[in-house]
Amino acid sequence: MLKETMICIIIVIAIIFGNNVTQSYTKESVSELSSELMTLRGELTQDNVENEKLRKQAETIYQQWEKRHDKLAYFIEHDELEKVETEFIALKSYIETEDYEESISELDKSVFILKHIEDKYAFNLQNVF
Repeated sequence: MLKETMICIIIVIAIIFGNNVTQSYTKESVSELSSELMTLRGELTQDNVENEKLRKQAETIYQQWEKRHDKLAYFIEHDELEKVETEFIALKSYIETEDYEESISELDKSVFILKHIEDKYAFNLQNVF
């Protein structure tokens, strides 16, 4: 009886530890990407827009996403990650075609989806039940 109890306690501790690690990585990723996107949004709303600078920023953000995507795929639904990827690609294409109003819209959708992923995978009572 004591042996089974100890094994159960170890398993629960491992699950809690694993959840903390994955949740902190998710928060870090969302925070970094969201701040970069908001910086890009500020650039998009300026009067003098340098398209080449915006393209480089969007490409940098996309590269950061690709770097983090592989690790996030271990513990986040692939559908959620595909939504973010789709929004990033649309954002890049709108910037390339210099359609800045649509790119701001796609940027806002990207931030919303990233925040949704962070909230969805947070460890709280609402998500447990």
